[in-house]
Amino acid sequence: MSRVGKKPIPLPQGVKVQIGDRLEVQGPKGKLSVPIPQGVKILQKGTNLELERDGEQFAALHGLTRALAANAIQGVSGGFTRELDIVGIGFRADVKGKIATFTLGYSHPIELLLPEGIDLKIDKQTHLVLSGQDKQAIGQVAANIRALRKPDPYKNKGIRYTGEVLRKKVGKTGASAK
Repeated sequence: MSRVGKKPIPLPQGVKVQIGDRLEVQGPKGKLSVPIPQGVKILQKGTNLELERDGEQFAALHGLTRALAANAIQGVSGGFTRELDIVGIGFRADVKGKIATFTLGYSHPIELLLPEGIDLKIDKQTHLVLSGQDKQAIGQVAANIRALRKPDPYKNKGIRYTGEVLRKKVGKTGASAK
């Protein structure tokens, strides 16, 4: 049984919350809102937010709402980052404004429009750092970038998350024994 929903959420300095039918969170990095489902109540007690549920049938929503609220509070106070690495000869990326251009071994460069609130920094043309306040949006953009050229287990090429371990597979052998 998960006890995520019972854990209080500490409010950092400079973060303001407004509780209605949605939880409105405002901080130095921006503003986010989290829907509050029926059966779950959010209460502010001092510098903490606490969640309560009306019954056991709302247990899953209780934990989900608490996790979404905690992510929103962390997003507007500190933000989130996701890092990716491009591996392969001639593979690189470039960003101009809100358009990222990738050269990934295809016959054409691939352009990707970054959504509002997501920043992309590129180090040495092969290390990408996504940052922003919305954890879900950063994860989705990172997954979209990774899908442009998934890591290949045979050649060890492609776009992967920093720290992602890729198990190299052995390819075919030239002659088969008869």
